[in-house]
Amino acid sequence: MKFISTRGQTPSLGFSDAVATGLAPDGGLFLPETLPDFSGQLAAFGKLSYAELCFEFMRVFATDIPAATLRTIVDESYTTFADPAIAPLKPLGKNLYVLELFHGPTLAFKDFALQLLGNLYAHQCVVRRETINVLGATSGDTGAAAIHGLLGKPGTAIFILYPDGRVSPLQERQMACTGAANVFAIAIDGSFDDAQASLKEIFGDQAFRTHHRLSAVNSINLARVLAQCVYYLYAWLRLPAAERGNVEFVVPTGNFGNVLAGWLLQQMGVPIRSFKVATNQNDILYRLFTTGEYRVGAVLPSLAPSMDIQVASNFERFIYFNVGRDAERVREVMQTFKTTGAYTFPDFKRATFSASRTSDAEIASLITRVYREHGYIVDPHTACGFKELNPDRVSIVLSTASPAKFPDTIRSAIGVEPTHPSLEVLKSKPVVKHLLASTPAAIRAYIDRHAV
Repeated sequence: MKFISTRGQTPSLGFSDAVATGLAPDGGLFLPETLPDFSGQLAAFGKLSYAELCFEFMRVFATDIPAATLRTIVDESYTTFADPAIAPLKPLGKNLYVLELFHGPTLAFKDFALQLLGNLYAHQCVVRRETINVLGATSGDTGAAAIHGLLGKPGTAIFILYPDGRVSPLQERQMACTGAANVFAIAIDGSFDDAQASLKEIFGDQAFRTHHRLSAVNSINLARVLAQCVYYLYAWLRLPAAERGNVEFVVPTGNFGNVLAGWLLQQMGVPIRSFKVATNQNDILYRLFTTGEYRVGAVLPSLAPSMDIQVASNFERFIYFNVGRDAERVREVMQTFKTTGAYTFPDFKRATFSASRTSDAEIASLITRVYREHGYIVDPHTACGFKELNPDRVSIVLSTASPAKFPDTIRSAIGVEPTHPSLEVLKSKPVVKHLLASTPAAIRAYIDRHAV
């Protein structure tokens, strides 16, 4: 299978090259040239374990990796998950489920894709006999998951940018307390959007990128989105057959990558009824799906810091389909947004999407309500998913992180402080972070000094 850029000015690539490249040289994002149709395989898929299902799904895309090798890579990627189901689907009440995506090594949904991506990178280093430098930006969980996907892997170095003081203390410790020589946690003096803007400019510098064999670990990387498709499929298959035709996945998201994975799966023949985008007070996606206008605003720190984003980079992939796969139109939209900070879609296809916005005060009250009604503790991001559930749908709320990563917020809301052994260990370790300006020049200079 080949992969093309949303902006249409990059030659198509095979899976491994698209993964290694990350952001397309023309500034676009890679997508499959054609989407497969899995509708005829769903009955057979229902009998598979999570790792088996992931292999069967990914082999359709990773056609340049021998099947036996890919199976080994996939199997290794899910040995670090604490729950034997990997992604357990738990009923909370009538027509209400929670899909727990926090049983990986960093207790967040990002582990599903980044354990796999780390192993894909390690495989490429061996096969190509080259080192690789991985660069990413994070608003919280991506950085920790990316780091733990590459922790100590030979031939790799990982540089993670995050906004200093704007991630939770435990999220920072997961990045800055590993002690691994190939890990560089870089705290920048700006917002996540500042970090992401610098990252995109650096990836646009083709000479620098080629010299350091630079690859992306953010959800702009194709492998991230494809790997996340699998847990939607896994959850859908575990529903009673009578409920499968009326499912709404409720997805806390800021960067659009998580919900895009589910929507792409729907386009591949899985009959998912709808999706609900659940945002915090940084509500660019809520405003988009309620008004058709995509307009950047100020980033406001919140109780759900992983969604403190105003530029949803993965949205470009959705735009590509929304404008009829017209790469020239995508370029026009993205240039207008870059120049003006806004774009209005005159014929925006909302189709299967709805959206909600949750303030900090509402996050606290939702944590309290879910605990009171169901005896279940949710983290602040997952709490956003419980606002305004559709009573006419079977709702599956994606639980994106362990509540133990946000003890202060949980304790304040319900008087209970959740803990996790892996996080308790981190509290006694020294924080090793590198303070930098959020400029591309400062970040380039740092990578020059430390790249492998």
